[in-house]
Amino acid sequence: MQRRIAVIEKDKCNPTGCGGYLCIRVSPGNRMGREVFVVGPDGKAQVNEEVCTDAESITVKKCPFGAIHMVKLPEKLTEKPIHRFGVDGFSLFSLPVPLFGQVNGILGVNGIGKSTAVKVIAQLLKPNFGISAATGETEETQKESINKLIQMFRGSEAQVFFEKVRDRRIKVSMKPQAVDAIPKTFKGTAKELLRKVCSYEKKINDAAAALEISDALETDISKVSGGELQRIAIAAAVLKDKGTTNVYLFDEPTSYLDIKQRIKVSDFLRKLAKPETAVVAVEHDLIVLDYLADSVHIMYGESGAYGVASKPRPTRNAINAYLEGYLKDENMRFRQHGIKFDSKPPKKAISRESLVKWDSLGKKLGKFHLTAEAGDLPKKHVIGVLGENGLGKTSFVKMLAGEIKPDTGSIHIGMRPMVHSANGGIVSANIRISYKPQYIHSGEFGDKQVTDILTKAQNDSQLMARLEIEPLLLKKVAELSGGELQRVMIAKCLAEDADLYLLDEPAAYLDAEQRIAVSKLLRERMDLHGKTALVVDHDLLLIDYVSDMLMVFEGEPAIKGEAKGPFSMEDGMNSFLRSLNITLRRDKDSNRPRINSPDSRLDREQKVEGRYYYS
Repeated sequence: MQRRIAVIEKDKCNPTGCGGYLCIRVSPGNRMGREVFVVGPDGKAQVNEEVCTDAESITVKKCPFGAIHMVKLPEKLTEKPIHRFGVDGFSLFSLPVPLFGQVNGILGVNGIGKSTAVKVIAQLLKPNFGISAATGETEETQKESINKLIQMFRGSEAQVFFEKVRDRRIKVSMKPQAVDAIPKTFKGTAKELLRKVCSYEKKINDAAAALEISDALETDISKVSGGELQRIAIAAAVLKDKGTTNVYLFDEPTSYLDIKQRIKVSDFLRKLAKPETAVVAVEHDLIVLDYLADSVHIMYGESGAYGVASKPRPTRNAINAYLEGYLKDENMRFRQHGIKFDSKPPKKAISRESLVKWDSLGKKLGKFHLTAEAGDLPKKHVIGVLGENGLGKTSFVKMLAGEIKPDTGSIHIGMRPMVHSANGGIVSANIRISYKPQYIHSGEFGDKQVTDILTKAQNDSQLMARLEIEPLLLKKVAELSGGELQRVMIAKCLAEDADLYLLDEPAAYLDAEQRIAVSKLLRERMDLHGKTALVVDHDLLLIDYVSDMLMVFEGEPAIKGEAKGPFSMEDGMNSFLRSLNITLRRDKDSNRPRINSPDSRLDREQKVEGRYYYS
């Protein structure tokens, strides 16, 4: 008999928003006198899995927040889960076991158990094997827990791995996902933080130099940028117990980083993978994951309900299988549709009508100086923007949005200069602009619900479906996760009836699948409605997919930046990739962009030809 689990996502359950436990009121089982749904000790709904039947599918559909799942598990999942969060919570059924001498990637959607899996491997989370503390089960020691894992994985590489963990022949160091929490728990400079994990000054300085954070070492940890904080956290994980650690776990090591930093961090992590060590990285940037990892575990299941780790596959095969949604050797389809990339040639320069033009611009922001050579945004085009952090990309977008004024030069909308009001807003009525900023502060919305700020988007069923907004409507904006808030603000921006859409880092906090969905949505809407968009992002795959043209920012971070272009995709990408010393090709099966291996035959040939970007 095929197993089924019932799950309630507690962060989505909102008894007040549904009028008071709607699930209890509409449940067929509850109406017949069985306590299928009850009020749990946390005040949220709780489901009794033992008496839950297929008839409860109506209850699942009625929940306005999408908090209830009734999931039929794959037939091969006959054992208990490795870990379950409560009697009706998320279940993790297998683990991605590190392979030594390799960088092991982990790929999957948000809410599928990637962070939970690496915490179990790191022994930061003791697995409960599906047994809730509420059942009265006695507390196990860490050693007893590891012995259960050994028994569960007997006859596999995982058995050998956990035997070594038990015998202390494996020592694990982990870089957590939420690096923004570090300043809340540690007070002091970056160097003081690193000294807590390593007493050797030379090793600290060498790691800082390799990760390009030397200038931030004497800065208070609360004052460093997100990208610096990420690299400080990576350095701390690597320096911890240097010489004895042999498994390094990095949960989302490239978030907050620009493309140049992502490549450098990838090179740094790859050097850690030696015959006696293993590196594990959870990563959403498919181009970076492809460049970084030797093998990849795909995690599949149902977001918020259960997760399963596949066997490791060579990276190229794993990413292509993930895009296809089908694991052939395991005969497992985990998505009903494949994700395809069109092999579109870069748009050639054609005569075009400008929507926005600017003269040579200049803007002084403290010690930083931004300049922009004369350029324009043509109608019915999507212009991508690439460049390192700290070069003024966001400041340039704010000038186009009318939030700040240039010190020198003018921005022209149509044939007229942009006019600013006293508070910096645009008062010119020539075109309408919709702007999604880089930093979104949910607190500014007070107690408002998502439905209150998406009044226009709710009339666009395609937008709501593609960004999966419906389950979020009755949640308070302040309670949204980073990825949920990002999708809501993208929806808000795209729902506006505008001529120019400005989106600053729309991929932040999104998983790989959501990034692809946003890429396709942007591209399709601009083509369908003949609109113009300017998109700033560090995900090369997103920029490659959505863009007709490219702006490139050069300079010295935090000192000076220069905006150049827009160029054709081929010219812009060639210029940008040359500065990174990498070349791109298309995968022959999926058409996705891939970075050539450094100094490979194809890499050398493309560099000799000056063809860093595929044509």
